[in-house]
Amino acid sequence: MKNILFILFSTIGLSLSAQVGIATPTPKAMLDVNGNINLRGKLIVRNAADGKLLEGGDDQLLVSQGAGLAPTWKSLRIPDYETNKFYLIYNNSFSDRVGVTFTSSEEPTIASRSASFTKNSNFSTFSQFKKIPGLSSQTFNVYSTESKTYFQFETVVQANFANAGTTDTSIDYACGIFVDDKLVNLRQGNLKAVNSTNPFLTHNQIGLAQNLTKGAHTVSVACSRLKSYNVPTGITLSIGTNVADNIDSFISQSSFKVDVYEVPQVFNAITN
Repeated sequence: MKNILFILFSTIGLSLSAQVGIATPTPKAMLDVNGNINLRGKLIVRNAADGKLLEGGDDQLLVSQGAGLAPTWKSLRIPDYETNKFYLIYNNSFSDRVGVTFTSSEEPTIASRSASFTKNSNFSTFSQFKKIPGLSSQTFNVYSTESKTYFQFETVVQANFANAGTTDTSIDYACGIFVDDKLVNLRQGNLKAVNSTNPFLTHNQIGLAQNLTKGAHTVSVACSRLKSYNVPTGITLSIGTNVADNIDSFISQSSFKVDVYEVPQVFNAITN
């Protein structure tokens, strides 16, 4: 008799509240289960976009879309990492059309270039080097103690030389890549006057920094006019910008690419 009354009262409760409670007399949802659930069949949700019922696929998770929205099936994008292998963790590229220019009075006095241009030297010791604005103080992060950071720099160097004729006229220059204002790579070049006015050349440079400390770093590109040979007064050297109208700022602009490869040691959470 007690069981009959319990069923009767439960049925009345269902019709009044449209809620079902299992192991709870006060359900707080359409179905409120106070205990374990053993699911023997399918778990199906309604797709809010087209109203179709979806069962989900292998390795998918049921993810909430927020209040008032039905949950949906999502696939986790987790890369497979092999032990002791390097993987591209960060890459970015930058460009600059401002560049830097140098007059003859901006050539540094250097007794020995090999002694002055040494790895890990501080930027403050490089006399008359100018940073290219859009390629300087750019930030990147390193998350592993085992890393290789590659730098690729390209620019155009120009001088407003007149027709040189038979005179051997040229300017030495140098560009360096600095991480945290420490030199990691430097290349020197020479622009020669030729049998035409306002010559220019393309400068390419690739650098590498290994096992940078974990954390945030800054990278900058800086260049300098080193020495002139039989150059008349009033000749300007430009790097990453034009000094004559035979090329423009689009052609002479600088580009810089940063790629960080790491042996992964830190893994970000895949769910919040």
